Amino acid sequence: MQVSVTDAKGQLTELVRRAEAGDEIILTRHGHAAVRLVPVKTVPDRKSRRALLEAMRASGAARAKAGPSAARSQDFLYGDDGLPE
Repeated sequence: MQVSVTDAKGQLTELVRRAEAGDEIILTRHGHAAVRLVPVKTVPDRKSRRALLEAMRASGAARAKAGPSAARSQDFLYGDDGLPE
């Protein structure tokens, strides 16, 4: 939705309400886009971030599979003499 700055003055409360609801509101000046109204994202507190990180670690650990060492992952390319096969 595009609205001129002049028109936005009279309907700012409604425009803010629509932006908070997820609508993209672009204010124009002389027919050119000038600014975009977007809702402010709340920053999670320390406790919430910690809980999210722990959940991600647990999820990753649960999906991890044991396998060959990464240091030895390309050994099949070389013979016993250390030269490429």
